[in-house]
Amino acid sequence: MKDIAKKVFETEIESLQHVVDNIDDNFTRAVELILNASGRLIITGVGKSGIIGKKIAATLTSTGTPSFFLHPGEAFHGDLGIVGQNDPVLILSYSGETDEVLQLIPFLKWNKNVIIGMSGNPVSTLAKHSDHHLNIHILHEACPLKLAPTSSTTAALVMGDALAVALMEARKFLHEDFARFHPGGSLGRKLLVKVKDLMRTDKLPFIQPDASFTALLLKMSEGRLGMVMVGSADRIVGIVTDGDLRRALVKNNNIADLQVEDVMTTSPIIVDPEEYINAAEHLMIEKKITTLLVGSANDMSVVGVYQIYTL
Repeated sequence: MKDIAKKVFETEIESLQHVVDNIDDNFTRAVELILNASGRLIITGVGKSGIIGKKIAATLTSTGTPSFFLHPGEAFHGDLGIVGQNDPVLILSYSGETDEVLQLIPFLKWNKNVIIGMSGNPVSTLAKHSDHHLNIHILHEACPLKLAPTSSTTAALVMGDALAVALMEARKFLHEDFARFHPGGSLGRKLLVKVKDLMRTDKLPFIQPDASFTALLLKMSEGRLGMVMVGSADRIVGIVTDGDLRRALVKNNNIADLQVEDVMTTSPIIVDPEEYINAAEHLMIEKKITTLLVGSANDMSVVGVYQIYTL
């Protein structure tokens, strides 16, 4: 079974390399057409090509290129009304001879839509009636019968990804743009949510520098944050974490004589409440810490605490 799996991978990789060698200026012109279109990109296909078309439409839509998948069967029963004259149309058919999609061409020509065809046959009916043709010809399917769409659907999928990535580059699509289209996902939360939205502000643990080690232990237990801030909310002079406590216990035989200032870390890192969670987490990973104080680094005031394990 492992040998079969490896053979499938090898066959599809070989097919993709063949497709790479066939990429020409039609790809560039297709990208420019979609980029400059005032309407949405309509994508259509039937069967496995239709499934790939839906995925391409979803990828494009989530990366800054509004797209809509139109099923050929539904198109003939009223859904053609969704196709505006300014909408370029991407038609998928590996053979380039699929009746259901070819029957759309007369309407699209009448409606003055620019057609981008994607097939494995550059002399197919679809290719001949396309304004721009994307050649996804493969050497052979990975299916042992050489019949089931395998390598061909992979080629179509990757060509769709190539369109999406090229359009992202052309639009200068950024992390923040992606997050705006994915507000419900973890990436959207990290890139759109700010530290102030997740920081803890109630019952923050503060202690004075001259407090005893015993008082420090009690305050840390009371705060339930694994740390204590030294000073006050108006001005912080240090921080003591549970790591600082463990190191102090290892180094000192008589902890009764210790004061907070003997074990605290001075100049703690403070981030602005308006900082994005993504940037804050990058800082924490870089500094190898799990806690950030939130406030003003200028006057060392604190309004909250953000900890990475609260996500």
